[in-house]
Amino acid sequence: MQLNQPILTSNAQETMDFGRQLAIDVGKKKRGEGAKIVCLYGELGSGKTTFVQGFAKGLGIMKRLVSPTFIIVRRYELPKTKSFLYHLDLYRLQTIEELEELGLSEMFDDPNAFVVIEWAEKLTENLPQNRIDIWFRIDEKGKHQIKVKENKI
Repeated sequence: MQLNQPILTSNAQETMDFGRQLAIDVGKKKRGEGAKIVCLYGELGSGKTTFVQGFAKGLGIMKRLVSPTFIIVRRYELPKTKSFLYHLDLYRLQTIEELEELGLSEMFDDPNAFVVIEWAEKLTENLPQNRIDIWFRIDEKGKHQIKVKENKI
C-alpha cells in the first residue's frame, strides 16, 4: 500500500478494507523501539471508528470494536501473540491531567503494541514522533477522503 497518497472510499466497507490492509502492512514492518502508532484526525462521522474496526480485523481481532468515547481507552489482545491493540478516543478529554492518567508512555514504549488514537490532535506536544497520521474528510459528494502521512525521526 502506498502511504502519502490520497485515498477515496465510497462506503463504510471500503473504509474498513483500507484499515484492514494498513494494519497488515504495518504489522509486517520491522519492530523498532516502541509501539506502532496511528493518529486519526477528522470530524465526527468522518470514518475514524470504521477505519479502526477494519484495522483490528487486519490484526486478527474478529470481534466488533466499539468506540471508547466514554472510557477513553480499550485494550484488545491480538490472537496467538503477546501483543495488544490499544484503541483511544480522546474526544471527551478535557485536561492535560486526564491525559497523564491514561498511561500513554507505557503504551507508546511497548514494542509489541499497536496504538490507534482518535482525535489525536488533543495530544498536542505529546504526539509521538514515530507515527502514521491519517486525516478523514467527507467531500460534497459524500465520499470519504483519506490522507495518510508516515512520520519518522
